[in-house]
Amino acid sequence: MYPDFVPVGLDLKDDLHPQLSLTADGVSEFTFSGLYLFRKRYRYRIARGPDQSFIISGEQPPVPDSGEGGKKFFMTPCASPDAEILASLFETHDYWKNISESVLTPARENLERLGFKLIEDRDNFDYLYLRSDLAELGGKRFHKKKNLVNAFLNAYPVHETRPLTPDLIPQALEVLERWRTDKGENRDYEAAREALNLFSALKLRGAIFFVDGSPAGWCLGESLAKGRIFAIHFEKAVDGIKGLYQYMNQSFAASLPRFFTYLNREQDLGDEGLRQAKETYRPCGFVRKYRGIRH
Repeated sequence: MYPDFVPVGLDLKDDLHPQLSLTADGVSEFTFSGLYLFRKRYRYRIARGPDQSFIISGEQPPVPDSGEGGKKFFMTPCASPDAEILASLFETHDYWKNISESVLTPARENLERLGFKLIEDRDNFDYLYLRSDLAELGGKRFHKKKNLVNAFLNAYPVHETRPLTPDLIPQALEVLERWRTDKGENRDYEAAREALNLFSALKLRGAIFFVDGSPAGWCLGESLAKGRIFAIHFEKAVDGIKGLYQYMNQSFAASLPRFFTYLNREQDLGDEGLRQAKETYRPCGFVRKYRGIRH
C-alpha cells in the first residue's frame, strides 16, 4: 500500500494483469508484460492506492553525454489519485507520466484548479492503425507498401508465417541474436530476449516468419483495452531481405482475429525517422498521453 513501493515481480502478475487489461485507452505501457520486461530499464516499483488502483514509480534512464535523464516519474494507469497523494508523489518525483484520457478527463478541472499543469506528450503518443488496413493494404494510400510486399513474395516464393509457440522460441531467439549482430547495438535486446523466454508465463501472442526454410523474423505482443486493441511490443528480423518487415506487418495483421479492431504500434519517442516510418502506415488515430507537472 502507498507509500510503500515494491519491485515488479512475476508474483504480482495475477494482481496486476486483470485490472490493467480492462483499462479503456490501450496505453501500450500499461500491461503487466510491459512493466515487467522493462522493470530494470526504468526501475519500476509499484504500490496500491487507497482506492486499490495502482501507482507506478519509475526513473528515466540517463541520456549518454547529454546530462539529461535520471528524472523520476510516476504513472497511474487506472485512476487519478486524490490531491493529498498527488502532493506527496510530487515531493519525491519530478513529473507524472503517461496520463491517459480516461484518467485525465474526469479529473482535469480539479487538477488544474489545484495547480497542476497538464501537457500533451506527443513523443509518447501510441500509433493506432485499423487492423483491416494493415491486413489488406488496399487503395492508393498503401500502394508503396503493397508493392514492397509483392516484391518480397516474388523474390522469396518459399515463405511461411506460423503462430509463435513454445517449441519455436529457439528459432525466434536465433533471429534475435542475428538482429543484434546486424544492428550492432542492444536497444531493447534484453527485454525482447526475456519476452521470448517467458512467452508462456506472460501469455503473449506472436508469429514467426520463415524464408527459404530458415527463421527470418518474428513479432510479439498482447491484447489491450478489453480485447479491442492488439499491441505489438517487439518486431525483429534479419537484415538483407527486402520487403520482409512489410510482409511481416501485413501477414500478422491478417492472422489476428477480427475482434481486434486496432493495432497499437507504440510510440516514436520523438525520433524523426521512426515518426516518418510510422506515419507511412497511415495511422487512424493515437492513444494520447499527457504529462503532469506542478506550477
